[in-house]
Amino acid sequence: MDSRSHTHVTAALRLCLHALLTGLLALVVVRTVGEDTPRTAAVVAVAVLMAALYAAGALVSSVQPGNRAGAVWLGGLWVLWAALLVLSPEALWVAFPLYFLQLHFLPMRWALPAVVVTAAAAITSFVVHRQEIAPGAFIGPLIGAAVAVATVLGYDTLFRESERRRELIVELVATRADLAEAERTAGTLAERERLAREIHDTLAQGLSSIQLLLRAAERSLPEDAPAAGHVRAAREAAQANLAEARSFVRALTPPDLEHGSLAAALERLCARTSAPDLTVRFAVSGTPVELPTPYEVALLRTAQSALANTVRHARAGRAEITLSFMDTSVALDVVDDGQGFDPSEAPVHERGDGGFGLPAMRARAGSLGGALSVESAPGQGTAVALTLPLPVAEAERAA
Repeated sequence: MDSRSHTHVTAALRLCLHALLTGLLALVVVRTVGEDTPRTAAVVAVAVLMAALYAAGALVSSVQPGNRAGAVWLGGLWVLWAALLVLSPEALWVAFPLYFLQLHFLPMRWALPAVVVTAAAAITSFVVHRQEIAPGAFIGPLIGAAVAVATVLGYDTLFRESERRRELIVELVATRADLAEAERTAGTLAERERLAREIHDTLAQGLSSIQLLLRAAERSLPEDAPAAGHVRAAREAAQANLAEARSFVRALTPPDLEHGSLAAALERLCARTSAPDLTVRFAVSGTPVELPTPYEVALLRTAQSALANTVRHARAGRAEITLSFMDTSVALDVVDDGQGFDPSEAPVHERGDGGFGLPAMRARAGSLGGALSVESAPGQGTAVALTLPLPVAEAERAA
């Protein structure tokens, strides 16, 4: 007879139930043998048979609460106990462990009637054997039944509460692990972006300036001048190191930018953004030019943040992201037709994907010499625009 929960408490309760039923059967046998009645042999035989059947149910794994084998086994015990009741009034006390077995093995809608029938049988047996009606004959079995019902219901309540707490703890542990993993991933991405920006803004820009200066020096020197070869070699070394620095920057590119251009990443962002009754579109204006990694990261993160705010707060039916390439600048516009808001009252730390709301967007724009503007009003939608000045080389190519 397996318990519903393999714990030390239930194992102790199971052992107590075994001991109680065995002890009461032994009491019936001892008292019957002491009285030396004609029914002694029959009482001993039925008591031994009932003990054997109980032991078989405790050892056979197929006897489980709620299944057919358990119900048949419990029915066999009850029939043997009823026979013992007919033979000896002492069998009345065996009703108490039977209460617990019935409440444990049967569904509650069947267990309660079974307990009532068992109590009625015990009372009837006492009255028939003693030929008298005494208050104790009714009070004992009824109080025993009430205690058994209250004990089992109380234990079931505690068990369910314990299971809910266990599931909550498991969920909290899993959530903490997911949160830690998300924080590690976010930290890794942030560090990659920082390193890419630092390499681009310091090493790559310095090498680019050195290359331009050496190119100018090379042009100003006669080709047969002794220093011309050294200048040319220095320029080529600076150019090779600049290419290497740019490859480092590309290697630190965020995952969304690793497989394609910024426009492709923004198009994928629009495609995977889902919200009830929201349609997101993407468009490119002007002639695309190659942008430095920090520019692409800032534009992508701003689009993610603005679109996340649209999904969470705007209740919009349509949103559009436009990437515009102009002669001296690149602009990103995120426009929706949602409920809008007052920008002056926007939460300071409202978090979006990849940042902490409008302050993070402005910080990204400012770090690259750009500007962020937000136009919105209650009931009139929202427009977020990020404008970044193109670096000189990219501006010359765009022109």
